[in-house]
Amino acid sequence: MKKNIAVLMGGYTSEFEISIKSGEVVYQYLPKEKYNVYRAYISKDEWFVKTDDNEKHVIDPANFSVQINDKYIHFDCAFNTIHGTPGEDGLIQAYLQTLGIPQTASDYYQSALSFNKRDCISVLKAYGIKSADNFFVNKGDSINVDDIITKVGLPCFVKANRAGSSFGISKVKKASEMKEAIAHSLKEDDEVIIESFLDGIEVSVGVINHNGKITALPVTEIVTENEFFDYEAKYLGQSQEITPARISDEDASKVKKQAEKIFKILKLKGLTRSEFIFHNGEPHFIECNTCPGLTEASILPQQAKAAGIGLTQLFDEAVETALNSF
Repeated sequence: MKKNIAVLMGGYTSEFEISIKSGEVVYQYLPKEKYNVYRAYISKDEWFVKTDDNEKHVIDPANFSVQINDKYIHFDCAFNTIHGTPGEDGLIQAYLQTLGIPQTASDYYQSALSFNKRDCISVLKAYGIKSADNFFVNKGDSINVDDIITKVGLPCFVKANRAGSSFGISKVKKASEMKEAIAHSLKEDDEVIIESFLDGIEVSVGVINHNGKITALPVTEIVTENEFFDYEAKYLGQSQEITPARISDEDASKVKKQAEKIFKILKLKGLTRSEFIFHNGEPHFIECNTCPGLTEASILPQQAKAAGIGLTQLFDEAVETALNSF
């Protein structure tokens, strides 16, 4: 009997529309001969399944089921493509786990930890993972710009601690810009992380469960036309994403091993992507994304293609991993 798969898309943040694009691609490529696939839209206002005739059918949050044409659909697995909350920060994972429904992203604690940049970096530092110097600010804190600059220097990056797609991030070059940049980040989250500038090649490494093994995909080099890899660079074509990266085989091997190590330390699963900057010849960890973009143009699908893995296989394996690990 075919399994019923809900492709979760949407969410509660600025990444809503990006998530919809990822979800639609997953819906398109999951093998319909193997699964009954449904598009499940998740927003602050409503949860519903949309059928191919554009009819909305409200999801019952008590058991995550839906009634379509007098038939009750109970989902065997959720394919999680929600960027940001509640799909990337552990909330939807915890909810589904209480209902006994497996989902494709990392589990709730692992998702919450990796989504929190400050906590994630702090944990990984204990394992010898290099990263930028940082300074933390919370909403309501008094801001001493001199203290911040003493710790991280200039230029530096000011980021919303729990946000994706480069929302709430600024590059600060002068002390006079610091408070405005922090205020910008606080629009996305009530926690801010300020990081020292790392000069070097930026790369992205996808790590997935493939053929039953933790596998790093070919490395992607990020070359942006802007000051940094911001929203416009990511989604409006103002960057080059070069796969495989123009780095030595030795450096590629080094950063892939680092990405796999992080995957194991954080006990992740499914489809993930970690970002690094080669600074002074060593990969420095930036962040880990446990619900990465999954459109055909997104980085992880590009890497999978370079590894000879098509989208149908990529998504099918994610479902199989979720079903087998629950």
